[in-house]
Amino acid sequence: MSRWVIAHPPSDSQVNVPDGIHVVEPTVRRLAMAAEELPGFVPRILRADDVSLLRADETVFDAMLDGWRAQMLARGLEIDTIKARCRVIARFVEFTNEYPWRWRANDVDQFLAELRSQATPIALSTLRSYSNAISMFCSYVSDGRYGWVDFCERQFRDVPSQIVFEWNTPQHTTDDAVPPGRRAFTKAELQHLFDVVDDFVDDAHRKGSKRWLTALRDSTAFKIGYAFGLRRRELVMLDLTDFGPNPHVPRYGNFGAMTVRWAKGTKGSGPRRRTVLTSPEFPWVVDLLQYWCSEGRELFATADRSPALWPSERGDRLTLGALGRSFTAFRRLAGLPPELSLHALRHSYTTHLLEAGYDPLFVQQQLGHSYASTTSLYTSVSSDFKQKVIQQMITRRLQMGETNG
Repeated sequence: MSRWVIAHPPSDSQVNVPDGIHVVEPTVRRLAMAAEELPGFVPRILRADDVSLLRADETVFDAMLDGWRAQMLARGLEIDTIKARCRVIARFVEFTNEYPWRWRANDVDQFLAELRSQATPIALSTLRSYSNAISMFCSYVSDGRYGWVDFCERQFRDVPSQIVFEWNTPQHTTDDAVPPGRRAFTKAELQHLFDVVDDFVDDAHRKGSKRWLTALRDSTAFKIGYAFGLRRRELVMLDLTDFGPNPHVPRYGNFGAMTVRWAKGTKGSGPRRRTVLTSPEFPWVVDLLQYWCSEGRELFATADRSPALWPSERGDRLTLGALGRSFTAFRRLAGLPPELSLHALRHSYTTHLLEAGYDPLFVQQQLGHSYASTTSLYTSVSSDFKQKVIQQMITRRLQMGETNG
């Protein structure tokens, strides 16, 4: 099996490289490092049967990192994701002052504990991403198919192994993804928010204020985000061409389905696509989209510059930050609590569909969740709904008892 090792100029400290190792000259080494910026770049490889190495530990670690980088590129991961993971491994080496074949499980414990004990503790999601990066790197170097185990055994009398386990890493995302204070809007709260925004639009238009147009856009965006259960980025990145008919519901015309092009990716794979069907639970969204796409959007002077569904006053597209600030301002104007964020509209979509009796699998697919456990985090059904479900179950059991009797 071929392996990768980077050659440095020889010195008094020499290590012989076994047969079958590919060697990259120092000049090519610098080009190989540039592969972070040039995905798909393949350096020129020279073969050698016996090459001396300087700083063997560092050399072999660099080669491991290059090989792992190539593996991630081959998997189609995003360049920024690859860079971030490599930085984590370099930081872990610096912290432990050891190389992968000498890492032990307690090194992870101490590394993560150090991060959590800082004056400003690192976020749990960031901590999890660090441990995941270390785990994936260890999986790569300890996989016998890549040859590093045999090579390190011969060269260093030690081998790399997996040091990240369930008991020394943070909880999985689905265990704590939603903060305890985060919840969905009740229908009354949602109606109040939309009424406040619409009243602001009417008042600003009546007074001749220029703010009425941006408020109209934002009001429409909030409602679309709720009616399709969109994430913030998915909402901002919508284009006019992202809508189409649902052949099973012709009365919705060209707004029976939405293509979400910027759905959240997994494991650094980049944006995914999904189709979200217009739900009969929100029939008003069809008329709203028809108005916005044919009339409302055209009121912006920048509307012809791009296909963006939400044009900006000066740019081609409304930014995520601008939409977030607008939502926060209107939520405060409505006197609603801060835990009701822009993302809570997506939680509300999930909750209200389930309360209306929609199949949980349908809701999961609409949201683009891979696991039902993730969808469950978005659900905060009302006490009235829970009481209704209990009453239905009691009635059903009483009816079954009468039938059996």
